[in-house]
Amino acid sequence: MTASLIDTLPVLQRLALSYAPKPAREAWLGLLALDARLAGVVRAASEPMLAQLRLAWWREQFREPLTEAPAGEPLLAVLRAWEPQRAALEGLVDGWEAITADPPLPATAMMTLARARGRALGALATLAGASDDEAAERLGLEWALADIAGRLADKREKDLASALVGACEWRSARLPRAMRPLAVMHGLAARAVRRREPLDAGTLATLALAVRIGLLGR
Repeated sequence: MTASLIDTLPVLQRLALSYAPKPAREAWLGLLALDARLAGVVRAASEPMLAQLRLAWWREQFREPLTEAPAGEPLLAVLRAWEPQRAALEGLVDGWEAITADPPLPATAMMTLARARGRALGALATLAGASDDEAAERLGLEWALADIAGRLADKREKDLASALVGACEWRSARLPRAMRPLAVMHGLAARAVRRREPLDAGTLATLALAVRIGLLGR
């Protein structure tokens, strides 16, 4: 079951996930797989209304206890670990819905999604027992903006996203071991921004940096 969910993740997120300690791994897998699923819903929909209808189903799942989620959906089963923080998952759905607006996307829609992803990562830090979820939220927002900017094709949208990325602090932060995947994701995003490279560039240097951060935390 978990192997099929891992296969849905982008390559660099799969690599980042491999550095999650065992107690936090299920929560990490659930969040990353949900984010990938919601991205797929938005990407595949031929009309905004279709994406909104599919996103509404996910929103409804997070308004009820996850222990009562319908059987047969492996992702919901993994997300049961998120019961104390399921409001953050509902917020993530709202974030993805924000970018179903008609193009060109405004900067406000991009920030809505980035903040929702950042808050979800902050909630994950809380789930993992971290004392400082604000650092996780900031790093998550910065990674999210770089990820969004790298996926846009329209020049007007890319320019807006690039301006948002350029306004970020891009400072690293000490994170607990349970949040090591975020350290990897943020470190790779920061490198891509500095070098003006695609975030998903799978070069040897990128992989070496991911391994270093995964092992050392920075």
